[in-house]
Parts: sequence; C-alpha cells; structure tokens
Amino acid sequence: MTDVAPAITVRNLTKRFGDKTVVDNVSLDVVKGEIVGFLGPNGSGKTTTIRLMCGLLEPDGGEGTVLGFDIRRDRRQIKRKVGYMTQKFSFYEDLTIEENLRFVAGLYGMPGSRRVVADTLADLGLTSRRKQLAGSLSGGWKQRLALAACIMHRPELLILDEPTAGVDPKARREFWDEIHARARDGLTVLVSTHYMDEAERCHRIAYISYGKLVARGTVKDVVRDAALTTLVLTGAGVDAAAKALKGAVGVDQVAPFGTTLHVVGRDGDALRATVHKVCVETGVTSAPAETSLEDVFIQLMGASTDNMQ
Repeated sequence: MTDVAPAITVRNLTKRFGDKTVVDNVSLDVVKGEIVGFLGPNGSGKTTTIRLMCGLLEPDGGEGTVLGFDIRRDRRQIKRKVGYMTQKFSFYEDLTIEENLRFVAGLYGMPGSRRVVADTLADLGLTSRRKQLAGSLSGGWKQRLALAACIMHRPELLILDEPTAGVDPKARREFWDEIHARARDGLTVLVSTHYMDEAERCHRIAYISYGKLVARGTVKDVVRDAALTTLVLTGAGVDAAAKALKGAVGVDQVAPFGTTLHVVGRDGDALRATVHKVCVETGVTSAPAETSLEDVFIQLMGASTDNMQ
C-alpha cells in the first residue's frame, strides 16, 4: 500500500481550547483503501483530531491534506467527500429508515434521490425494514442505518467515531465485514475504537494519549515496540500472588483472567525474578505468554500525563 497516494496527511496538528492543548502536534498518514484504527482513552483527543481532519474544526497549528484538499482552506470540499459516523445515534426516531435516508439525500442535494435511497437500502440489507421507525430499531440496525446514511453520497473517506459502542458481538462482526468489503473497493476508513479485537482488524493502528500520538504501525509492530514481558500464573494461590506482586520490583501490571493471573513489565529480568520469588512463596506456577494489544494499551495509558489536569 505504500506506493499509493495518501488519503490523509497531517503534520503537527494542534488544537487548543482555552489554555488546554487537546491535540498536541499530531502527525499521521493514512493510505487510500486502508483501515486505520484510532485508539486512546476517553478524553485523549481522538474525536477532536477526527473533527480537525474532516473539516468540522479549524486547527490552531499544523497543516495537512485530506483527499488532496487543504484542511484549512478547503474544509467545505472535504466535508463533501467524507462520510462521518458519530458515536451517538443522530437520526429522527419518529421517521422511518427510508424517510431518514431521503432527508439525508436532500441535504446533499443528490439528483435522483429516490433511486439513490432505494439502492442504498438494498446495498445495506435494509429494504425489508424501510418502513420501520428508526426509534424502534435495535442497536445493530441503528448502526446499519447510520452507515447507510454515511456512504449514500459515495464518500472517498469514511470516518467512524466509536461506531460499535453498545452493539452486540454478532452485529459488530457483521459491521466489520461490511467495512472490509468497502475498503477492498477502495474506500479509506479511519475508525476510533476502545475494543482491542476491533483494533486488530485494522490494517494499522495509531494510539493517541492526552493529545499526543504515542504509537503507530501494525498491531504486531506496536506490540513489538512496546517491548513488554508477559507471564501467566496459575494455581490455587493466584489471589495471594496478586497481592504480593502489586507494586513489586519489575511489575507494571497485574490482572486476573479467569483462574489465571497475567503479570506484565518493561524490565523482563526484574519481572521474572520477582515472579519466581512470589511463585515459590505462594505455590503457583508461571509461564511466558504473548503480550496482548490490551497490555500495551494499559501500559501506554499509565505512562502518559493527563493534559487536562
């Protein structure tokens, strides 16, 4: 994908609200046809960064282009080329699915809007439900309606802000299958998410923490670059081991997973020495394990400074 022109290129993107810098010198590239996951804790600046890139906010610093348009001068053109799906369901609940899509088509001034709406309904599997009130839909079907409204004008870039919050696992998987199908057809997707399994379905991820971009690359790259050591403890004494390990030398994370205990640290030698000592004391056993993206996520969160303090 590296020889394809970028859909998004931003450098040193900055946004302040009062004396708080909520986006702090963020630089990012997204290649056309790529799915990039945008990760970070609540309040990290993800949504503000997304709004800067899709023309809804003007940056206080930095520069960049989206789909070849300048993010400062060409914000109106960017908005026409982008589909933006917000975290909150924002359609008229007392209108039907079809009526909501007709309303959106009218906002875009689409010629032949009736045919466009009919094609969109068929494309997203909504035709049989077109007369159903939006307010009566389940979370998964509301999500499908929102996606339909975002792609109806055939955008070149789709920006999704935590699109599957509150949606059941089956609907989430179907949604991601749909996104990958669109990306194969050339649609570029930037998606913010808190779900690690969703991040792992992205071609690349970018992690933002309190306004700063602190990691980027494939999931494999980000996990490797974090250079963490993970051990899994098993046995009847894992509860006692957890108490002994919290705050101990070399231990950064202690987390129960079912009947096992996951212990993570940056200093592998110190971690192994501490865990060995605790295993002898508590009668549990330890074994090396692969570091997960969630382990890295928690580590990055703990290492960052809250810019709103």
